[in-house]
Amino acid sequence: MKPDLRHLSLRSYLMLGILIPVALFILIDTLVLYRQAMAAVNTAYDRSLLASAKVIGEHIQAEGDADTAQLRAVVPYAALEVFEADNRSRMVYRISDTHGQLIDGYEDLRLWHGQLPKIGPYAALVDFYDDVYRGEAVRVAVLLQPVAMQRARSMAVVQVAETLELRHTLARQILFDTLWRQLALVSVIALVVFVVVQRATRPVRNLSQQLQERQADDLTPLAVEGTPRELRPLLDATNTTMHRLNHLLENQKRFVRDTAHQLRTPLAVLKVQVQSALRGDVDARQGLTEISHTVERATQLANQMLALAKVAQLAQEKASQPVDWAEIVREVALDLSPLIADKALDFDISTTTAPIQTHAWMLRELSRNLLHNAIRYSPSHGRLHVCLVCDASHAALTLSDDGPGISEELRKRLFQPFSAGQAHSGSGLGLAICQEITHTLAGQIELNNREQHGHIQGLDTTVRLALANCP
Repeated sequence: MKPDLRHLSLRSYLMLGILIPVALFILIDTLVLYRQAMAAVNTAYDRSLLASAKVIGEHIQAEGDADTAQLRAVVPYAALEVFEADNRSRMVYRISDTHGQLIDGYEDLRLWHGQLPKIGPYAALVDFYDDVYRGEAVRVAVLLQPVAMQRARSMAVVQVAETLELRHTLARQILFDTLWRQLALVSVIALVVFVVVQRATRPVRNLSQQLQERQADDLTPLAVEGTPRELRPLLDATNTTMHRLNHLLENQKRFVRDTAHQLRTPLAVLKVQVQSALRGDVDARQGLTEISHTVERATQLANQMLALAKVAQLAQEKASQPVDWAEIVREVALDLSPLIADKALDFDISTTTAPIQTHAWMLRELSRNLLHNAIRYSPSHGRLHVCLVCDASHAALTLSDDGPGISEELRKRLFQPFSAGQAHSGSGLGLAICQEITHTLAGQIELNNREQHGHIQGLDTTVRLALANCP
């Protein structure tokens, strides 16, 4: 099964990332050193093998005339003593003429049929090659020895073969010595790497311990001073996230607190109205009408609170494709047409295609709340104009009504939850929802009084949102 490196700890990852390349390098270096050592051993032993061949060659004599010269050899023991003294190697030799005729030595040592190297390490007629003698691997040195006497001249071929026990023993000793030294080097490197990695990852472990020991509601920033530079981007991002979470939790706490307070009032009123109707304090029809109004307000409040919660949920989800804001605005205007007709408003709408990268529900909720507020505060038989225009990068929706406008005192708290423009009118969440949606879409919302000759003629509500695929 293939190991999953993603589950390794940072320390293990660093240890493996450092030690594996080092171990591979040392292994390759060991093989290279071993091959170089073997080459040096072969060069040294080949020199000794050549010396034996030369000693043998110096004791070859020629008898007879030049054309009929006969070669004769007397091999001294000193030529073989170097290799047989350690009892771990054995040497055989063969002396023959250029025609392959055996003069002395071991006949079963195969005759040399090679060629002399053009450039060799020795300034002589010498060749070295590997062969097999009686089932054993041997190293063979070949010396072409010229023999000249008073009247006789000839050429002798001297072959000296050495078994490889001594060379292999020395090669294994070199290999083991090299491996032990390399193993000691790897151990030292591993120890140093372990200590360094332990010290380098200590800030990470300390940070992890600090986070684990924190209380669930502790979102205070983490200390950045004294930490390594590599950890500071992580700490800054963590502190930013904590700040956002703290802001979100504070908003949720405040929202839950305000919601509980706002729901308590209509429920208490509803309870009093029901008890009054049961006691017969009011007419049954009047009591049901009051109860119906209270239930309607509580229902509207609950729906808007759910809408505000849904805005926060959709803010975490990325929209799949752009939505045409103009189509949404026209659909909302058609849905609210009974309210427009009920007030006999002079209503006109002008839109242009405006693709917005968001959820259709957000645009629909934004447009519905804005248009509903404009209708509510418009006087009967007043004028209400809705205009959606686009420039190079943004779309702007403007609703112009003939209402009373807003005061400076009301402007400061108008976007706060449960801040209605008029007492006993609405739940005070409509504009809060609009502002939350606008901020989620990185847009702007403005409410400006429309004045003429120092008198307020109405209110212009403008929302600007970025078009899809625009910076």
